[in-house]
Amino acid sequence: STRNCPCKMSQLPPKSPLASPVSEGMNSRVESLDNLSMDSFWLEVENIKQSAEAEQEECSLADVKTREEGEAEAEWLQDAGLSDLLGDRASENDNIVLLSTLTKTQAAAVQRRLDTYSRSRRRKNKHPVRDVRDIFGVVSSEETAAEKEESSPDQLWHNLRTSNVQRKTQDYSCTVRNPGKEEVFNMDVAYSEQAAVLLKGSFLSESRRLKDGNALIKFKIPKGRLGVTRIGDLSAQDMKKIPTLALIELTALCDVLGFELKRNKAAKLKTTEKRLFGVPLNTLLENDQKLLPNTKVPLLLQALLSCLEKRGLETEGILRVSGSQTRIKSLEQKLERDFYTGLFRWDEVHQNDVSGLLKRFIRELPAPLLTAEYLPAFAAVQNIPDLKQRLQALNLLILILPEPNRNTLKALLEFLSKVVARENNNKMNLWNVSTVMAPNLFMHKGLPNKIPEGKEKQLAEGAADVVRMMIHYQDLLWTVSSFLVAQVRKLNESNSKRYQFCDKRIKNLLRKIHADKDKVEKNKAEPSKTVKVHASLLLKDSLEVHLNNATRVADVLRQFQKNLCQNGWNIVNTVNLLKCNNSMECTNFLLYEVGGNIGEHCLDPDTYLLDLYHINPHAEWIIKQNPSYPRVF
Repeated sequence: STRNCPCKMSQLPPKSPLASPVSEGMNSRVESLDNLSMDSFWLEVENIKQSAEAEQEECSLADVKTREEGEAEAEWLQDAGLSDLLGDRASENDNIVLLSTLTKTQAAAVQRRLDTYSRSRRRKNKHPVRDVRDIFGVVSSEETAAEKEESSPDQLWHNLRTSNVQRKTQDYSCTVRNPGKEEVFNMDVAYSEQAAVLLKGSFLSESRRLKDGNALIKFKIPKGRLGVTRIGDLSAQDMKKIPTLALIELTALCDVLGFELKRNKAAKLKTTEKRLFGVPLNTLLENDQKLLPNTKVPLLLQALLSCLEKRGLETEGILRVSGSQTRIKSLEQKLERDFYTGLFRWDEVHQNDVSGLLKRFIRELPAPLLTAEYLPAFAAVQNIPDLKQRLQALNLLILILPEPNRNTLKALLEFLSKVVARENNNKMNLWNVSTVMAPNLFMHKGLPNKIPEGKEKQLAEGAADVVRMMIHYQDLLWTVSSFLVAQVRKLNESNSKRYQFCDKRIKNLLRKIHADKDKVEKNKAEPSKTVKVHASLLLKDSLEVHLNNATRVADVLRQFQKNLCQNGWNIVNTVNLLKCNNSMECTNFLLYEVGGNIGEHCLDPDTYLLDLYHINPHAEWIIKQNPSYPRVF
């Protein structure tokens, strides 16, 4: 039996679309959370219900339409940037080169969905579609019967799940969990490939029995020779490629783990005449950018968070203790009228009312902050037994989010971290904050709300646990994995030289891709190199740098700063440099990699430049001043 509440917001996150083949991991973890009170969660749910009932809101619930066979696969291929595969032998296109960047597990995920789509189209006797073998290789007459059998989709997936276990494992193969030590979070190898390696080991079965309970293990991202890339380090052009790659990788990870990834359709809600509350994020930002260009987080949200940071962090029960619904509604009307005129008096508003406005702003967005499409996937992360793999899935989901949603979510999580940091004063620990915010993030009046009887407690605790992970691990989650950056580089290279297709088909593409990947470089890397580093906005001259295996970005920046101070270089704009007590030594500089196989990339100070040169020899290196907001590595 199910609970269906028409014209009211769901009392819990929507039913998880991920059905785990083994549930004991989730059950054991939820049992270990029994000692953590969920009172704040249910109190917040009741407050939300009362607020909605008081206003007699008419909610436009999206009817869940049963999708026709193959429809979900077609939408997935379009969102993954592979819509050309749906046509009748479409001519080569920029999107098609995406296939050349995929790992084996990612390619298998694409192949399975294309095969399902193709079979469904054939059964409907519609126009002929491209055979899956045309996409992933046609068996030649020289291939043996065994090779033919291996090329079938089912056999290929079976081979992936078995053969990968034999591959050489790296740091991610460690199965011992020691809460007292940092655990390596490997971002050099695709998460789905890591899961495939561990598939037949003891790790997965043991992790299902692992009761990590309230303990949040410390993870460390090992810095390779190319450093670590954070969200915001890549150019907008390159970041546009990340969501499609992350979607393919998330799907491949779910396939390996045995989960089904389903997504909602975006709910179509009535437009509003308001200017602040109930307005889409994109519209808010467009309006805000007319006042302050380059605004990335809605000005109203910034004002709410700033007010709470100044006066509410020390308030006991902040976020949990609800303000007056009548006052909050009145304040909302005043904000709609006076916010952009600057006449609204924040110092006259009680902190609990401000926190109520904050939660109301999030809740009243026409679409969930986590998006209607991926809200079920965020909620379903709780079903993944292993903590590290839950974080891997969350990392990919955050990369998939549209930029306005991702920036807004980050601003919110940074504030929630500050609330937790003042726990001794405000009595709001990490779990308290998570249980209060979970209903505001996972409940939405525009989404279907059928909850199986008996699942309320499990789904509530799971949603709160997901919020807890996002708050605690936000620095890790806002990192772009090295394997995704490498795929962006490969995609840029492929786009520039255009992959050569045979007979307008990707003939034996997978075999060619992975044969190319396994080739050993013929030319050995140069042991040293002299390059020029530019700083055209600061200096008239460029800086010559001799690179060896030990030269890092931080070394070049120190050399640059030293020359500025001692050698009297021709400085273009002295005023911009002298910002900190008239001393150039206090000024922060950043080194960017520009061009070649990347758009623009802000480099980690620990990046080894000779290694980077070998990967992207055609790039220029440019020193720029740090933006107004300090960069934290």
